[in-house]
This record gives sequence, structure tokens and C-alpha cells, in this order.
Amino acid sequence: MKRFWKDFMQGDLWVKGSCVVMGLGCLKRGQIVKGLCYLTAEVLYFLFFFGFGWKYLSHFLTLGENAQLRVWNEEMQIYQRVPGDNSMLILLFSVLTIAVTVLFICLWVMNIKTASKLYQLEQGKKHIPSLREDGEALLNERFHVTLLAAPMTTLLLFTVLPIIFMILIAFTNFDANHQPPGNLFTWTGMQNVTDIFLGNATKTRTFTGILSWTIVWAIFATFTNYIFGMILAIIINNKLVKAKKMWRTWFMIPIAIPQFVSLLLVSRALEPTGAVNVALMELGWIQTPLPFLTDVTLSRIVVIVVNMWIGIPYTMMTFSGVLMNVPEELYESASIDGAGPVRRFISITLPYMIFVTAPATITTFVGNINNFNVIYLLTAGGPASLDYYQAGKTDLLVTWLYKLTVDQHDYALASTIGIFIFMIVSICSLAVYNRTGAVKKEDMFQ
Repeated sequence: MKRFWKDFMQGDLWVKGSCVVMGLGCLKRGQIVKGLCYLTAEVLYFLFFFGFGWKYLSHFLTLGENAQLRVWNEEMQIYQRVPGDNSMLILLFSVLTIAVTVLFICLWVMNIKTASKLYQLEQGKKHIPSLREDGEALLNERFHVTLLAAPMTTLLLFTVLPIIFMILIAFTNFDANHQPPGNLFTWTGMQNVTDIFLGNATKTRTFTGILSWTIVWAIFATFTNYIFGMILAIIINNKLVKAKKMWRTWFMIPIAIPQFVSLLLVSRALEPTGAVNVALMELGWIQTPLPFLTDVTLSRIVVIVVNMWIGIPYTMMTFSGVLMNVPEELYESASIDGAGPVRRFISITLPYMIFVTAPATITTFVGNINNFNVIYLLTAGGPASLDYYQAGKTDLLVTWLYKLTVDQHDYALASTIGIFIFMIVSICSLAVYNRTGAVKKEDMFQ
């Protein structure tokens, strides 16, 4: 920044004039097309800002003052709607206007830097690049800029801006009782955060209970699949086992069927009048139906077991690929040194598998925190509880968020929960990933 201001202050009148009329320095030094591009961007920005963005940004602090009204028309003997402000559009287009303004400021700074650089080249009697030379540079030494331009643009438009919008929603009272344009919503500060942690006993109990279950679920869902998938892969890849392809095919059948079909069928089979309870009663093993989906403890065990049935084949295939690529010379060297099967597994196979699969395991853990399908399609978050706010005992944070959004239209609270999910997932993922051997010793296995 200091260098930028130094170059600006030492520039000539054309450099300083570029602050007001973008592209002026480029036009003076013969870069006509680039100068016109800067000037066009400035004109378009001011047309956008004063012709569209300002009417929304001016209401950003209040999110609207005039709600839509119904006025009785005496002449026509009907109620007519009088349009008012729309808090949703005000917030959305205000965020868009701020984002466009930030991009314009970056472009403005780039314009000053370009003008200053051209001035210095002229003062040093050096060659000023032509349009063709600038184009060739974008295909050669600056080719990375050309390649990253489109991905960065889509990232900003479809990831960063929606995240910012969601974060801002968390600081409003946008819920079923404040639906624009009929009812405006306003800023409430940290109200939703304090409701979750201190202000509302039911919401606090719901959040802490669901968060605890989400963590327990993610641990069991990840490591049961990891451990049993590893054991299954080791057994199938053993030299004594014949027809390896057949065994792998059999275990792949559960994931060959669309997951939502399998989960819905299992859910129906575990109902009180479902196939499982009917079969057990016909065999005389039970007298009354087991509450697979209505008892808290049993329903949680059920979702973990069903997830194992669906998830173990994935980890088995992963470990099978890893086992096929363990260097044979490591086993040969260990055998020469007198290591038995157990020692070879503990010292070679297990460390190699953990090293290779650690990043994928972290990804799986994160995926299980947000595992919507298994929970919602199997139990729909049930059994329901009066102790919880719009949630059931097997709900995860993500399924609770879904219910708040789709069923209850409590967007503000849902956005707050979404922020906490993002914080938990990102912090845990980065902390654990940076401590894995895959990062610390990435050149160990080649």
C-alpha cells in the first residue's frame, strides 16, 4: 500500500487524473483498448450503482420501512394491494451492490497501478507493451491468471456471496411471522445466537442435544465403516481367499442400488407392521413389535447399523485399492528380518493404509456430520420430542436446519445453525488434517 501511494504521488498529471477518469493514463501512453476498457467499466459501475444499487443500499440499515398494504377501493368495492418495501430484495441486492463496489475498487486500484507503471516505463525510455503483447503475456507467463479468472468469478458469485447473504440473515428476525413483502424483517443483532446459547432454554437444549448426537453419530458412522471396511478388504485380498472378484461384487450390491431407495425400503421394513417385526413375531421370537424407529436408543443404533450396511462397501473398495499398491519389497524385507504376519500388518500394512486414507477419512467424517440422506430418509429425525424445538432425537444439525427452513420457515435461526456447522466442520477439518502423516510426511511413501 505504501508503494502504491508513493508511485501515485510521484506520477504525472495523467496518473493522478486516472483516479477520476479511469484509463486516462493508458490512453495517454498509447494503450487505447485497455484505457477504453477501464473507462467503460467505470461508466457501467456508476450506471449500475445510481440506477439500480443505491435504491436498495439506501435501505440496508433498516431493511425497509413500508410494508405492503391492503387498501379498500370504494369505487371498485375490493381490496387493492399497495406495493411496499421487500426486505429480502433489499438485503440481497445490497449485498450484490457492495460486492460489485469492492470489485470496482480493486479495478480502480489496478487502473492506478497500470497508469503508474506506464509512466515509469516512459520515464525510463523503455518499451510500452502493445495490446498484442499483453494478450501474448496472458497466454504465456501470466497464463495462470487466464486459467483462474473463470473459476474465481464463479466461486465469488455462487459460493462467497451466498455465504455472506446467509451470515447476514442470521442477524435478522426472518421467520414465518416476518415474510416480505407483507411483513418486513429487521436487524436483531446477536438475538439468534443468544437464543441458542443463553436466551431460550428450549433452543439451547435442542442445540446442545443435537450437537452432541451429531458428533457421536459422525464418530461411529466414520470409524465403524473404516474399521470393518479395512477388515473386509484384508480378508478378501488375502492369498488364501479364492474368487476375489465375486466377493467384491456381492459386497458392492448395497451401493449399486440408489441410496434413497434402500433407505426408504429399510425404513418401511422396520415399522411396527413392517417386514422385520412381522417376521420376528411369526417366528415367535417377540410378542410385540420392537420400536426400531420410535425408541430413542434403538433408533440411534438402527441408523448407525444401516449406515454400516451402506458405507462399508465403499471403504472396502478404497482399502482394496490401497492394499494392491503396497510395495511388495516392504513385505519381502520384513520376511527376511523374521517378521510374522501380525508384525507385518502392524508395521507395514496398517501405517500405509492410515497414511494414504487419512485425508479421505477426514472428508468422510465431515460428510457424516452433514449426512442428510441416512437420517432423514430412515427416521425423518424421529422419534419426536417435546423437549426439542422443531426437532427429533435422531436429527443432526443439518436435518434440523432443513426442518427449520422448509417446514417452519425460520430462516434466521437456520442461518445461525448453518454458520455453526460451517465453523465446526472447517475448524475440525483443518486442525486434524494438518496433524496427519499425509501432510507432515507427504514424501514418506513414494
